[in-house]
Amino acid sequence: MDFKKDAYGQQIWSFYQKKEGFELVERDDKYINLSMGAPRYFAPYKDWPEREKKAIKFAKGKVLDIGSGAGRVSLYLQKKGLDVLGIDNSPLAVKVCKKRGVKARVLPIEKVDQLDQSFNTILMFGNGFGLFGSFKKARKLFNKLFKITTSEALIIAESTDPYKTEESCHLNYHKLNKKRGRMPGQLRIRIRFKEYVGDWFDYLLVSKKEMKEILKGTGWRVKEFIDSKNSIYFAIIEKK
Repeated sequence: MDFKKDAYGQQIWSFYQKKEGFELVERDDKYINLSMGAPRYFAPYKDWPEREKKAIKFAKGKVLDIGSGAGRVSLYLQKKGLDVLGIDNSPLAVKVCKKRGVKARVLPIEKVDQLDQSFNTILMFGNGFGLFGSFKKARKLFNKLFKITTSEALIIAESTDPYKTEESCHLNYHKLNKKRGRMPGQLRIRIRFKEYVGDWFDYLLVSKKEMKEILKGTGWRVKEFIDSKNSIYFAIIEKK
């Protein structure tokens, strides 16, 4: 990845250097959201929301942290004695991970099958389920994850139910997506930070029902859900 296009990594790197750390999320319908950005990527365990504290208890054995960001979850598990590998498609995020003591490498989720290892736990924190991108792509990736995990493996994935909103800008986007033949919660977004602008990519938000539909025939199923007070939830996913 071109460092000039690594807007996500640039804000993490900036915050690591004790400078500004924020991100603008731009959607392809011109909607723009100011995210908390870097501070949450560095949050210590004591500041994690309750849903994350509940979800992390399911982690076991050898762990793959997909979309490791600044490495906060990997660091926590390392201190607990687990063997963790973080992967991210952002070179600067991986650079920060390594400087903080996390074993990490630059690798997009699409190439996860290149890992010549077998994992007991797959982590997808920070709305990580979104990285699956689309219904079709998600099913392909679940098959890849099946091959690099043990028989008792778990996927701990956070998602957001896109339908739990009353905001017209989001409801209208759902309608637009349906017209385009996309899932209502299939966002087309890019990240901005200062002068840095990332490439457009698909980011998938799903309801619990939609998640179960995606998992059919992949060898995975939902073991349980962990709810929160808002639209964000975790899914603990196991092999059948």
